[in-house]
Amino acid sequence: MTAPHAPGVPVIDHGELISTHPASGAEVGRFPVASADDLLQRVALARTAATWWAELGFTGRRARLLRWRSRLAHRVEELADLVHDETGKPLADAIVEIASAIEHVDWAARNARRVLGPRRVRSRLIVAEFAARLEYQPYGVVGVIGPWNYPVLTPLGSIAYALAAGNTVVLKPSEYTPAVGQWLVDSLAEVVTEQPVLQAVHGLGDVGAALCRSGVNKVAFTGSTATARKVMAACAETLTPVLIEAGGKDAMIVDGDADLDAAADAAVWGALTNAGQTCIGIERVYAVEEIYNDFVARVVTRAEKLTVGSEPDAHLGPITMPTQVEVIRRHIDDALARGGRAVLGGPDAVQPPYVRPTILVDVPEDALAVREETFGPTLTITRVEDADAAVSRANAVPYGLGGAVFGKRRPVEIARRLRSGMVAVNSALSFAGMSTLPFGGVGDSGFGRVHGDDGLREFGRAKAITVRRGPSLLPAMTFSRTPTQVSKIAKAVKIMYGR
Repeated sequence: MTAPHAPGVPVIDHGELISTHPASGAEVGRFPVASADDLLQRVALARTAATWWAELGFTGRRARLLRWRSRLAHRVEELADLVHDETGKPLADAIVEIASAIEHVDWAARNARRVLGPRRVRSRLIVAEFAARLEYQPYGVVGVIGPWNYPVLTPLGSIAYALAAGNTVVLKPSEYTPAVGQWLVDSLAEVVTEQPVLQAVHGLGDVGAALCRSGVNKVAFTGSTATARKVMAACAETLTPVLIEAGGKDAMIVDGDADLDAAADAAVWGALTNAGQTCIGIERVYAVEEIYNDFVARVVTRAEKLTVGSEPDAHLGPITMPTQVEVIRRHIDDALARGGRAVLGGPDAVQPPYVRPTILVDVPEDALAVREETFGPTLTITRVEDADAAVSRANAVPYGLGGAVFGKRRPVEIARRLRSGMVAVNSALSFAGMSTLPFGGVGDSGFGRVHGDDGLREFGRAKAITVRRGPSLLPAMTFSRTPTQVSKIAKAVKIMYGR
């Protein structure tokens, strides 16, 4: 690292994007900003590589992706150091993030053939003369626009699945974490030396917009809901399909029969890990009346012990994106102005580039801290009459990404009623590391899925094929059909479906 810059603020100097540590401002790396011509050249290279990559088949891609997985595993500490340098994230959090990402690379490589490979599909009696086949063909080139808060796990949640499905990828890392994005590209290039199946383009938002318009065959975006709308608008110009994983305002429900120690521990982790900069972070808790006071006390006891700083072993690091500090400050101030109370932290907790844990109670439901994504180490805890009231309040925001439920008698029943793409029962955020499950949201949290079988299918076009295997007993799709045959078709329909 060299001379300090404005901490955490991306700087473009003489055509280079400069990445800095969000607390010290120390330089982490410099990367050439992609021009419009650069971007088109990268996409053209990716398109040529896509033909070769697809022709390798599932077996060839699996072997290469598993070698990449091994490379990532052996260099986990090196990558974790870089994540820490560029985001300020504590090393322990970085290692956990990378471990989850490696699991996804492994699972996608091993399961792509099972999920996407050619298969026979059962026909139906009325068209029994045809055999049915289904396969998933790669789109070609996938553009991935990644976030800064989880610069390894989140992009790889799209990249690994897109590659396993037979696509090549052009990655636009966040301007806050270009070094991590380039490291991922370079590490795969060490394993796949023949063709550039994963490339990076660097720059600010205009480069992401250009990627959407560059002729890629699909775009996978992770970021704010506001930016997601811009991405969709740009992709709509060319009818480029998109996968959107946007913001969240996830809620935890704590029922009266919950294990309060476990619930408090999960609430603190879910709300404060990565300094609250987590799209699936717990930002709201609804605790039923009889356990509310006890639960709040347990949360405060745990949260007040957490350390904050830029040291690698701190529990909470700095706020990576400097402008987010003011959003967090505004939400805290608004909550207090509306009658809320800070039982831990408060306005004085905001000390840029850090924000200390802040627990808010008695916050009305129309407050910014309840309605809008805060993306910081804050948590509102609200007293409710029962779990039914908790579900109603949890579902009253436009977001619908994840959530959590704690209880013993009916937590799964409550979980099903939450308007969200994912729910953790008696845990928090656990679905993010579950490679077998789809990850994604509803409403303002986006659409489409990464991870699991659905995540693989997201990066393959379904191709239906019918094969005639004999003459038609009841010919329908021909002008040679006779009135008698049409009459038999009508009778068959009545017999088969009329009862």
